[in-house]
Amino acid sequence: MSLGEQIVFLLILAVPVACVAWTVTQEEVFREPREWCKKNSEACSRLFERKFFYLFTCEYCFSHYVSAVFLIITRFKLLYSDWRGYLLAFFALVWVANVYMNLYAHIRLDVKRERVEIKEKEQVVNGGKDQATAGRIRARP
Repeated sequence: MSLGEQIVFLLILAVPVACVAWTVTQEEVFREPREWCKKNSEACSRLFERKFFYLFTCEYCFSHYVSAVFLIITRFKLLYSDWRGYLLAFFALVWVANVYMNLYAHIRLDVKRERVEIKEKEQVVNGGKDQATAGRIRARP
C-alpha cells in the first residue's frame, strides 16, 4: 500500500473508531451502563477494577481499546510491514479518532449554543411567552 493510500485508510478507519468510542462513552443510549461503570470505578477497592470500569467513561481511554480491536480486524499497518507498522498505526489511529471526537464535540457545543440563543431571541420577541402560548394567543379570534 502506498503512503497516500495508508493515510486515506487511516483517516477513514478513524471514523468508526471515533464513532464507537464516542457513542459508548457519551451518548444517551449507553447512559445506564456508563453510570454503573462510573460508580464501580469510584467504589471498587482494587486498582485494576477501578481502572477497568473507568475505561467505559472516558472517550480517550476507550478509543485505545476500540483502535486495537479495529487494527486486529483490519490488519492495518502504517509505514512498516512488521510489528512497528501496527504500533504506529495504533497510536496514529487513536490520535486521529480523538481529533474527530474533539471536532464533533465542538460542533455539538456550537449547535447547542445556537439553539439557546434562538430560544432566548424567540422569548424576547414573544414578550417572555413560550412559542406554544404565543401561537395559541395569535390563533384566537
